[in-house]
Amino acid sequence: MAGPSPPYYTPLSKPPAAAATSYWKNPRLYSLAVVTILCSLSYLFGAWQHGGASTSIVRATIPCFPSTNATTKTHSSPSLSSTSTTTTELDFATHHSAEDGAVAAVPEETIKKYPPCDIKYSEYTPCEDTNRSLKFDRDRLIYRERHCPEKDELLKCRVPAPHGYRNPFKWPLSRDLVWYANVPHKELTVEKAVQNWIRYEGDRFKFPGGGTMFPNGAGAYIDDIGKLINLKDGSIRTAIDTGCGVASWGAYLLSRNILAMSFAPRDTHEAQVQFALERGVPTLIGVIASKRLPYPSRSFDMAHCSRCLIPWGQYDGTYLIEVDRVLRPGGYWILSGPPINWKNHWKGWQRTAEDLNAEQMQIENITKSLCWKKLVVKGDIAIWQKPTNHFHCKKFHKTPFCPAQDPDKAWYTDLETCLTPLPEVSNNEEVAGGELEKWPERLNAVPPRITRRTVNGVTPETLQQNSRLWKKRISYYKTVNNQLGQVGRYRNILDMNAFLGGFAGSLIEDPLWVMNIVPVEAKVNTLGVIYERGLIGAYHSWCEAMSTYPRTYDLIHADAVFTLYKNRCEMEDIMLEMDRILRPEGSLIIRDDVEILVKVKRIADGLNWESNIVDHEDGPLEREKLLFAVKLYWTAPASSDQDEHKTS
Repeated sequence: MAGPSPPYYTPLSKPPAAAATSYWKNPRLYSLAVVTILCSLSYLFGAWQHGGASTSIVRATIPCFPSTNATTKTHSSPSLSSTSTTTTELDFATHHSAEDGAVAAVPEETIKKYPPCDIKYSEYTPCEDTNRSLKFDRDRLIYRERHCPEKDELLKCRVPAPHGYRNPFKWPLSRDLVWYANVPHKELTVEKAVQNWIRYEGDRFKFPGGGTMFPNGAGAYIDDIGKLINLKDGSIRTAIDTGCGVASWGAYLLSRNILAMSFAPRDTHEAQVQFALERGVPTLIGVIASKRLPYPSRSFDMAHCSRCLIPWGQYDGTYLIEVDRVLRPGGYWILSGPPINWKNHWKGWQRTAEDLNAEQMQIENITKSLCWKKLVVKGDIAIWQKPTNHFHCKKFHKTPFCPAQDPDKAWYTDLETCLTPLPEVSNNEEVAGGELEKWPERLNAVPPRITRRTVNGVTPETLQQNSRLWKKRISYYKTVNNQLGQVGRYRNILDMNAFLGGFAGSLIEDPLWVMNIVPVEAKVNTLGVIYERGLIGAYHSWCEAMSTYPRTYDLIHADAVFTLYKNRCEMEDIMLEMDRILRPEGSLIIRDDVEILVKVKRIADGLNWESNIVDHEDGPLEREKLLFAVKLYWTAPASSDQDEHKTS
């Protein structure tokens, strides 16, 4: 069980009084007191010079008294039974079902209030807005890529949950069940009825685990793959699913200790990514079009496409070249669906034999130019393997290699038709970039990027210190938010500034996953290290909206995010985005300098978050503080259609 909560940070609160009549009789104590007073005055004078208004801001912003929305507890001092301090304790538990009403907090008059957005924004994805996308080129699906709003187009309101929103089912039940009220879309139940994707039953959707190419279920399909390559020995830990649908492949890999990053565009398959996220599966909105995928080179042990409708043979093989970039040396590419086994399926696919054969030959030629080896074709499944190095490829193939470049640069970076070269090796047996440990040893082993000194300023000692630090911090977090210790309370977690993945690594034993974001503005690019530890994540700039649906995450962690983005973009816009992607009754942990956190708290109050600032785990003398917050439950009002449905 978690221990008692530490006292919340309230600068106006004073330590309990104690009997002190004898203190001033001791001359040594008197001298010590004088020195202490002089030091304090010197410190206050320096603080006034450094940021004159900071003290007054703190006093004006953080109340001494508990909020009317908070539960209060009185903690008595063990040594002074006659005195006590009152602190505000947040309620991190979930309470609201579909029948519960909205909860509202009344912020102070001096705090800017952020009103609810119109219900039409309930599923708003700012950078994948369907109306804005129509302004862009349809060739190569460029209009499905990220196209973010201009600054004067940003919403300054809180995106509502649909009426009747309920907390998702706990994992692993959520893999198979999603509340209808949370994603009120039945289109896929009709469109994909014969493919066993999804069924609508009463107040919920059921996911049998089927897919276009695996009507018998993702579990059986993965078993078939496991007969062709080894999925059990820990050598395959990270995977990428291109055009994932409702992410059943990734969902069923989790029980095999394989962590898949799934993505699909926001397109005519209404809410497919939103369904995946409600199921508790790592997913992003995304598409292979004209830009690199937001992942570093050599990230994934396995890549997968099951009738994902990506034209692999077109555009000079650009899309397969991008898969090659993110695939590890020795990694696998799995393809099922057209054109694989076309001789048995071409009539059902309503395509000509000549067309499918031509597509097959295009793929065969491109994979050969990439120096991939075709391992096996069994039924509807074909598997290729990337070489462990380019020693042989450079010597005997006429493959066009890219000139010197940063292979990990992947934020609005154009795709290329040249092959990303692997790190140099001395012989054909060596694994380019260094060999990885098998999972689970991979998590705590020193990643090759660190041992090879390719990450500026990061050493093996840095990693070890970071791991110890985050174990300590997670332990402290659990004393403030005891729900972190409750199995199943949080499933989808976001770390907005992940560095080496220490936060995620410290939670690895819990049934949850962490999306580790490495901001593109960070001084050091560490996302490759995170992937070499067997974790997942993406590049992102928090000056823009994330490629995900509203209400994606159960918990958001932000370590020095607002310091990083100071003078880069507006704090309120980052926090409005955090509010958009956080579920009702979701939690936040924000670490930053106290002056910044005071401003954060004012905006948090305007967003109707219940929040408190608490001391650093090392005590009150640290300038860095923590803000713990809960997004209060509220939804859009019932529509007239819903009212009629209830009364009928």
